[in-house]
Amino acid sequence: MTPSPLDNIHIVLSHTSHAGNIGATARAMKTMGLKSLHLVNPKSFPDKEADIRAVSARDLLSQAKVHGSLDEALRDTILAAALTSRSREFAHDLHDARSGAEILLEHARQHPVALVFGAETAGLTSIEVSKCQLQIFIPANPDYPSLNLASAVQIMAYELRMAVTDTKPPVQSPDLPATLNEIEFFYQHLETVMTTIDFFNPQQPKKLMQRIRRLFSRTRLGKEEINILRGVLTAMEKKLSGNSISNRRDES
Repeated sequence: MTPSPLDNIHIVLSHTSHAGNIGATARAMKTMGLKSLHLVNPKSFPDKEADIRAVSARDLLSQAKVHGSLDEALRDTILAAALTSRSREFAHDLHDARSGAEILLEHARQHPVALVFGAETAGLTSIEVSKCQLQIFIPANPDYPSLNLASAVQIMAYELRMAVTDTKPPVQSPDLPATLNEIEFFYQHLETVMTTIDFFNPQQPKKLMQRIRRLFSRTRLGKEEINILRGVLTAMEKKLSGNSISNRRDES
C-alpha cells in the first residue's frame, strides 16, 4: 500500500487536562485516517476514560507518544501549525481550517509536519504559538466561538482528509527543509551571539525574540540555509573571541 501523506501529520495535544478528550481525539483521528498522536505533559495518561472514549481507536492510544515539552514533540517535524482562535500580538501566517490543511498536506507529502492543539481551558500559550510557523483558526459563530478539543480535532482531521485528495504535484525544493529542532538551535545560537554583542539583554528581553521568530517564520528555512546562518554566527563568535584575546594582550 502506498504511504499516505496523512501518515506524516502529527496531531499534538499540549497539556490536556481531561483524559476523555485524548480518547475522543484518537477516535476523531482514526475516522479520517490519521495515526500519529503526540501528547505534551497530559494531566492523566494512560487513563481508563481515554480508553472508553476512544472506542475502536485504542490502537492509536497505545502508539501515542508522550513528551515532556513541545520542543521535544516537534523535534523531527519541518513545519508546525498552531490551532488557535485568539488574535496574537505577533501573529504568524494566519489561515482558516481549509487553507491551513492544504498547506500542511502540501508539506506532508514529503516530510513530517505537526498540528498543535492547546489545553481545554486556556488553549496554546504565546510561547507555544511562537514555536509554530502557521496559525490556523476554525471559522465559527463570533458570538460563541468555543469548540471542544476533540471537536476541533475532528474538524481539522476532516479538512486534512479532504485536502489529501488534491492532485497537485508535491513541491520540489533543491534544499531539504530544516527540522524545527534545528531551527530552535539556530534561535538559541542567535540569542547567545546577540547577548555577547550587547544587542540583546536577557534581563530585559522585551519582545525581541518573538519578533525574530515571526520574521523567520515567514520563510521555510532549509538545512543549507540554517547551516549558512549558523556559520555566520560561529564566525562572529570566533572574531569576537580573537578581538578579546588581542585586547588582553594590548592591556598587558
